[in-house]
Amino acid sequence: MTDSVILDVWCELQCPDCHSALDDVRALRARYGDRLDIRLRHFPLEKHKHAFAAAQAAEEAAEQGQGWPYVEAVLARTAELGKAGESVLVEVARELGMDAEEFDTALIDGRHILIVDADQAEGKAIGVTGTPTYVIGGERLDGGKSQEGLRARIEEIADRLLAAGDEA
Repeated sequence: MTDSVILDVWCELQCPDCHSALDDVRALRARYGDRLDIRLRHFPLEKHKHAFAAAQAAEEAAEQGQGWPYVEAVLARTAELGKAGESVLVEVARELGMDAEEFDTALIDGRHILIVDADQAEGKAIGVTGTPTYVIGGERLDGGKSQEGLRARIEEIADRLLAAGDEA
């Protein structure tokens, strides 16, 4: 029996489209709760010079128990991140009451680089080209061009997978 369905959200923290996709992520979380396991996957794009550091920072936030709150806070400041750079990442951590010095250290020592690299390599391997991209039930849905209708499509797939799991 399937207790939950996995939704991978390939995201980039300097991407305005990922910021607008947060409304869909919140709505999906509200509708499905624990039945939908929403996993952040990193796909930093070369055109955004602070995206790779932001992905590492998100991993540090997850380690400190505030992964999604941190991601949402950074995505709310994509323009500022683009201008001010990595100081924004540490500032957000401090605002959320996390260990900001540990963030700084994590960005310097690169302890989360392998996770980000692995996500990026997997994303390329399955055909992710832009963000946000969603993968659920083996289907890839590209939100980089348009968010239109994506949440409905995700819900349709999730409902089908959960129903099949309930029947098993």
